[in-house]
Amino acid sequence: MTFKNQFTNLIVAAVIAISTSSCSKSDQAKSENTATAETAVTNGARKEYIEVEPNVKLHITDIGNGPVVVLIHGYPLSDAMWEYQYHALEKAGYRTIGITLRGFGQSDKPYGKYDYDQFASDIKSVLDQLDIKDATIGGHSMGGAIALHYVAKYNGAHIKKLALFSAAAPCHTKKADYPYPFFTKEDITQWVELNDSNRPALLAAVGEKFTLSATSLTPGIGQWLYSLEMQSSAYAMEQALIALRDEDLRGDLPKIKVPTLIFNAKEDKIVAFALAQQMNKAIAGSVLVPFEKSGHASFIEEKDKFNEEFIKFLKK
Repeated sequence: MTFKNQFTNLIVAAVIAISTSSCSKSDQAKSENTATAETAVTNGARKEYIEVEPNVKLHITDIGNGPVVVLIHGYPLSDAMWEYQYHALEKAGYRTIGITLRGFGQSDKPYGKYDYDQFASDIKSVLDQLDIKDATIGGHSMGGAIALHYVAKYNGAHIKKLALFSAAAPCHTKKADYPYPFFTKEDITQWVELNDSNRPALLAAVGEKFTLSATSLTPGIGQWLYSLEMQSSAYAMEQALIALRDEDLRGDLPKIKVPTLIFNAKEDKIVAFALAQQMNKAIAGSVLVPFEKSGHASFIEEKDKFNEEFIKFLKK
């Protein structure tokens, strides 16, 4: 073999080696990129159900990134009620965790306790397991009372701010020394009896008082809310009504030491505006924002104002 042929063969071998090496590195890079992408997808998947005790899993919606907002739904809805808050909060740079209480929505519906202590304990378990820090917790109606009780009972564990949206607190029924709620104990007892005999009639009775007027919500939105309510357990609805009737959180109010926002419509026919005023007086440093164009459903009837005022509070 001549020197020229030997040199040519060496060049060809070198080109083949370089090409092979480049292809190998390219394939390896592609493989690594694919693995990274798959890992990102895996790491990005968040739990939709969290077990708070054996055989009891709660449904949660966990959306967005940033400072954490925890939302507790009202009676007898589910975390799905916050649909139009999830969108706004995610776009504003917040991670929002909606928790559906046991017995409601897509959460488990065991036989057992359905009082504020149990609900607060379940929330604590969820926030413990998710390792949440410095969150804002907000609740609507009964969910507001539960959020208030959670902060008082656990000394603000995981929480730096509290938001009460048309909160059925500190009492949902009139007391001899507390005349501010709309309802008597006998009124709510009648609702309990209606739940146990004709649940759709109970929802219709509550629905009549839920909005500012019969046309405040479109038929589609009204049907959507009704469908969420009917997902709830009849037993849980009964027991939660009893809790609404009998719980008294006046002793919790002095224990609230975190910045607190209070929303309430002046024309709310379920939670009297006077209740919001009393909580505003009792919770040091709290801020009351009145709503003029909604009833008990400000989160949907005046959702733009609701979201703007809430995000303003979050940014402070």
